[in-house]
Amino acid sequence: MDLPTDWMRNITQDTDITSLSQAQLYELNQNVLNSTVPSTKPLIAELVPLSVLRAEYEGGSDSFIRQIDFLLAQGYEGVRRSRGDGDCFYRSLIFAYIERIFNEQDRQLAVGTSISTLESLLPKLAEVGFEKTVIDESWEIPRDLITGIVDPEPVSNSGKTLTPAQLLEVFQDDSMSNYLAMFMRMITSAQIRSDPEEYDPFLTHPDTGEKMAVREFCETFVEVLGKEADHVQVTAISRALKVNVKIAYLDGRSDDGRVEFVTFNNAVNENETPLTLLYRPGHYDILDRRCIEPLSIDIGEGVNI
Repeated sequence: MDLPTDWMRNITQDTDITSLSQAQLYELNQNVLNSTVPSTKPLIAELVPLSVLRAEYEGGSDSFIRQIDFLLAQGYEGVRRSRGDGDCFYRSLIFAYIERIFNEQDRQLAVGTSISTLESLLPKLAEVGFEKTVIDESWEIPRDLITGIVDPEPVSNSGKTLTPAQLLEVFQDDSMSNYLAMFMRMITSAQIRSDPEEYDPFLTHPDTGEKMAVREFCETFVEVLGKEADHVQVTAISRALKVNVKIAYLDGRSDDGRVEFVTFNNAVNENETPLTLLYRPGHYDILDRRCIEPLSIDIGEGVNI
């Protein structure tokens, strides 16, 4: 476990979080993650009450506690944790993207729309230089998962369609979960590369602030597993998937406990319910209005993909 640096040992409930730099906030949050979440944490975990996250900040800064209480008051009661391995944004987003289909009134239509959207992106992946074998291998898993919600053939030999519990099981498998994250990274990169004039002004090195070329930025900070996502990547992937994304910033910097929400509205229907993520410096989880799993976790029957 990483040991706290000298300045962090002096953090108390009375510390003014707004006096900390972004780098110190990042280090503080990573210390909380490292001290409360073992390395064996699932890549995507079961839904738990937001009060569990609140308890992890007790004894630390009241600023984070007040912000979590604000989220609870806004009706956000649960959080689905994602392992902090640099792929948490992409993994959280694709999980939320697929899981929400279970809640649609017309699942058949939702599946068809999602498949159509993703299939329309495949030629763009080839155009920007991704090899066909890589595209095919990365596309197979999300295609079968989404289709499996209404058609048992891609996911089961027993004639049963995919369940939320089985979806979670797939995301907890290292190999399949990484393929899903990689597919999201490829889509993000292709979106940026195919529209360079739109993104070029915003492509800078996250550490030095130096300007970066589109290709260099994508190869260094988008396509590589383990590299965190920032505003540019969130914008690109929400445009590519044609979804609304809403991110709650839990950063401890609010005097009154309010949480800033940043929205990326790119769905065809601007009123479409957004995929909502919770951001803490350097990390993304899924924010939910539920606090328990819709179905109990049963991994007795695997998914055949």
